[in-house]
Amino acid sequence: MTTIDEGNPMTSTVSFVLGGRLQSVDLNGAPESSPTTTVLNYLRALPTHKGVKEGCAEGDCGACTVVLGELDTHGNLRYKAVDSCLVFLPMLHRKQLVTVENLASNGELHAVQQAMVDTDGSQCGFCTPGFIMSLFTLYKNYDHPTRGEINDALTGNLCRCTGYRPIVEAASRSCVHKGIDHFSNGEQDVTRMLQSISVSTLNIRTARQEYHQPATLAEALEWKSTHKDTVVTNGATDIALRVTKKHELLKSILDLSAIRELQACSETNQEIVLGSGMNLNDVFDSVKKDFPALSDMLSVFGSRQIRNLATLGGNLGTASPISDTIPVLMAYNASIRLQSTGGTRDVPLNDFIKGYRETDRKPDELITAVVIPKLSAGIIVRSYKISKRKDLDISTLSGVFRLQLNSRNNVVESIRLCYGGMAAMVKRARSLEQSLIGKKWERSTVEQVMPLIEKEFTPIADARGGIEFRKAAAANLLLKFWSETNPK
Repeated sequence: MTTIDEGNPMTSTVSFVLGGRLQSVDLNGAPESSPTTTVLNYLRALPTHKGVKEGCAEGDCGACTVVLGELDTHGNLRYKAVDSCLVFLPMLHRKQLVTVENLASNGELHAVQQAMVDTDGSQCGFCTPGFIMSLFTLYKNYDHPTRGEINDALTGNLCRCTGYRPIVEAASRSCVHKGIDHFSNGEQDVTRMLQSISVSTLNIRTARQEYHQPATLAEALEWKSTHKDTVVTNGATDIALRVTKKHELLKSILDLSAIRELQACSETNQEIVLGSGMNLNDVFDSVKKDFPALSDMLSVFGSRQIRNLATLGGNLGTASPISDTIPVLMAYNASIRLQSTGGTRDVPLNDFIKGYRETDRKPDELITAVVIPKLSAGIIVRSYKISKRKDLDISTLSGVFRLQLNSRNNVVESIRLCYGGMAAMVKRARSLEQSLIGKKWERSTVEQVMPLIEKEFTPIADARGGIEFRKAAAANLLLKFWSETNPK
């Protein structure tokens, strides 16, 4: 049974808005659903929401794209496209769910739907609902979007037969509204309905699972102190695959996605502090001015649907050897803020990663923030990613390099060379760093140390690349870095 505490209410009922109506699903008493039922499967089970499709069940194709509306700190609705195959049903709590069936009004198609018809943007139609929802989000967030913004919005949607030209044209035609929002009808009602849902903690217990979604960080830390083996999730872009692809039963889950404290960003003249619950699109917006190497890497991270879900803390917590963010943050000398009921500590990222998917986080700790010092004048950081395709692909390898030169004599004062995909963990090429310090930043100097890659790393061969390719590419990335930073 769910208990209610006066100061901290608990519920097992997931409440959200769908089709202009408030929906409530009590997962304690819903045999057809579980806490790890995906929104995709929930919608497909409804008689009137068959537009969403399952193509891959791992966030690669976009056929299951839906839109989530969420109230920001100012009480305004923010819309974002997500892959519904990666969203667990409890993650809808206090949100609006918008599907392709919800867009037409009074018998008239929405502008993006009409544009798809007018430009012949659909053939077989399987992928079309997902494209429509991505275009709808573009419509809600942009007026006169650029070609780059259109391409980014469509990166997470795969079309096999129509081709992208008419779909891009549909975006260009429809997302021109001069600030007039043709979907605003009913938004005030949606806002009122969402505000009527209490800020409560979800605690769902079934015969086989327990799902805890706390409303505050303090409660999350208390829960973690007594449930050290619980699976921690936030955006679920990684954890959801254990359900959809491996068919794993997750017995205990701690979902941090409702904790506003983890989604905040603060900044001083010395550093920026990014909440671990910030999604990667929000991180991108926060760092593009002062940390361009990080924003460059995030621009080729997954797709917009995935970046709208994936969080900074979740990406770091996996300690993946091919992580896109770890090498960049390591080059920026970032620290990971870990917190438990016993206190808080900051650990340099260099020390946080201990081995293959192994970190310094203790069983009762949560990652709560990432602290990045701002660069002093003259320091250069560049990031590079090599993958099979530009968009929506994981790294074969990556290199992120930090350099400070003596402006008088072009001598290397400090250098940091961080590589992903070259070992069991993201790793610095320390022997190369030591060989370059105090030397002239010249091509001959770089070429002289490049062979040290052979001794520094022992990469594996897999479907993305062979051992010799990875070693050669890693060395050549360093030469590329020199060519872009060599004072002319």
